[in-house]
Amino acid sequence: MNYYLRRTLRIPVTVLAVATLTFGLIRLLPGGPFTQLRIQLLQRGVPAEQVDARIQVLQNIRPDAPLWQQYIDYIAGVVQLDLGQSISLGEPVMGVLARALPWTVFLVVTSTILMFVIGVLIGALQAYWEGSRFDKIASGGSIFLMSVPYYIFAVLGLFFLAFQWGWFPTGNAAARSIDSGFTVAYIRTVLYHAALPIAAFTIGGIGSTALNMRGNSIQVLGEEFVEVARLRGLSDNRIATSYVAKNAILPMYTGLLLQVGFRLGGTVVLEQIFSYPGLGYYLIQAVNANDYPLMMGCFLVITVTLVIAVFVADLTYGLIDPRISAGDSNAY
Repeated sequence: MNYYLRRTLRIPVTVLAVATLTFGLIRLLPGGPFTQLRIQLLQRGVPAEQVDARIQVLQNIRPDAPLWQQYIDYIAGVVQLDLGQSISLGEPVMGVLARALPWTVFLVVTSTILMFVIGVLIGALQAYWEGSRFDKIASGGSIFLMSVPYYIFAVLGLFFLAFQWGWFPTGNAAARSIDSGFTVAYIRTVLYHAALPIAAFTIGGIGSTALNMRGNSIQVLGEEFVEVARLRGLSDNRIATSYVAKNAILPMYTGLLLQVGFRLGGTVVLEQIFSYPGLGYYLIQAVNANDYPLMMGCFLVITVTLVIAVFVADLTYGLIDPRISAGDSNAY
């Protein structure tokens, strides 16, 4: 119980640290957020005497207040899920994030699961046929995939499959002519528009997963309990699934959940390439438009999602391997 309690208590502390870091980094930008906001508001014709009041509405922070008071106002807004109003879009930041987050999560979760399943299967086959021609070709292919950034696959796929051959759309998350809803037509258009981004993100991570699975499987195959299982006359299928696969995948489990969080930040480039309306897409739009409230909201959501992924990894890994929750330092 102490194991779960300690990790649960870390969440608010980590989120507070992330919010503090976001608050500080934004103010280290050249000119600071308030200077840029004043310029933009004055250019839009807002009277000078109303500028500070308008900034307070946009950011929930009084620009004339001391820095410590601005920090308290910002943290109070975060606790109340009130991150101000987007300057470029003219709507609450939480509304933009709530609309964008599901698309990003869909891309990341789907591509990560596909990457893990395909990589594990390839790595297991490589370990089973260690030293074979298939193992050598697959190892070389995995190293190649690890060396090429995922956005290269994204650009190539977009250029050839979308622009040149017209097999896939060049942007958006769904066809605008189809009403959103849980219908077959809408689900089909969502999958159709997400196919290229998911494929690019999946291909970019298969290599490392396959090599990790291969190394873990080869190590497990040399363990004594595998030899004992063979001497007991157990079938190869049972040995492969109950002994080798389970113990080889276990060290990769935490990394899988962590990748969900880290890959969330990787969607910044991916969504910009495909004009996919997720968190990364709006983050770039916010940077280009000096939209500080939306920029801070995107940073905060991405980092908090990573914290939650680590928390879920900690809790579920302890359930899978009881030695972790018991505090066994020898557990892997």
